[in-house]
Amino acid sequence: MKKIKTILLKEWAEVFKNRVVVLTTAFLPLFFAVLPLIILTATQDLGTAGAMDEVPEQMRALCPPGSSPTECIPIFFVSQFNMLFMMLPLIIPVNIAAQSIVGEKTLRSLEPLLATPITTAQLLIGKNLAATVPAVLATWAGFGVFVAGAGFIAHSSEAVEALLAPAWLFGIFAVGPLLAVLSVNFSLLVSSQVNDARVAEQISALVVLPITALFIGQLAGAVLIDRSIILVMGALVALADVGLLLLTVRLFQRETILTRWK
Repeated sequence: MKKIKTILLKEWAEVFKNRVVVLTTAFLPLFFAVLPLIILTATQDLGTAGAMDEVPEQMRALCPPGSSPTECIPIFFVSQFNMLFMMLPLIIPVNIAAQSIVGEKTLRSLEPLLATPITTAQLLIGKNLAATVPAVLATWAGFGVFVAGAGFIAHSSEAVEALLAPAWLFGIFAVGPLLAVLSVNFSLLVSSQVNDARVAEQISALVVLPITALFIGQLAGAVLIDRSIILVMGALVALADVGLLLLTVRLFQRETILTRWK
């Protein structure tokens, strides 16, 4: 653990000198919190007229029986926006992790690092935590801003209950960190195999596509993300985390990496 902690602190000291990384980590959660609040404010009056039959089916599926359009629409929107805070842990760490290996070469710090008596697993776990921890904390902070703002804007106890439903809390506070680990593992794998940081970032960003597809699918009414889907997602992501870490350790060949980049 001492070696992992050393890698963790070293990564933070170097990575957060990059303004792009700092701005991405700080700005994205704020943007993902403020934009939904603006949309929620703009849609407050959509349900003041009409009956529930006029509300789209995908909205009605998320609302308790007997809800009026005025009550249903805020519930639908806060449920949709919760997905954003499961996407954030996938997006934020990409810049940090993609720079983690390729950036080391640019800074001329990769060679002495790989020459130290640290195992590949310890090295990758340290780098993983260095990217995962800031991403998760920033996501939780953004979610806190969204919850506070939504509770003030929605004026609906049902909407706040939907926002803080146990399934969504599990998704954001348990599945979210697992997704961050998945994103970082994939980014480290890619970063160890390419020579250009921009290529590493672009390829690593592909890991966001599955959760984005779920978000769009729910928005379009093609899928309804409920507790069972979130639980299955958590189990699959946990297995993928372990498998991807083992694969990254196996493919991370120190001598080959140094030789390729000489």
